[in-house]
Amino acid sequence: MSYKFLIHYGFHFIAPLLVAIAFFKSDWKKVYLIFILTMLVDIDHLLANPIYDPYRCSVGFHPLHSYYAIGVYFFMLIPKKTRIIALGLLMHMLA
Repeated sequence: MSYKFLIHYGFHFIAPLLVAIAFFKSDWKKVYLIFILTMLVDIDHLLANPIYDPYRCSVGFHPLHSYYAIGVYFFMLIPKKTRIIALGLLMHMLA
């Protein structure tokens, strides 16, 4: 198992957990679940050939990982109703 693998999946699972616990103390379980569900954005990987390429950066390659989509995710931080989803999507893009 490579260090890149550990870092990448640490950002996918451990970092959102730490953010949920640190900033959403009373609802951390609900927030963490939402963060994990934002990984469904990876559904756009099914459009690629090959579906999974460990050396390909998803940002700028897949439609839901495009710079336009990331811009939308930033605007989703503004309304309170979409803020947690936006934060989860942006953490996913960072990973």
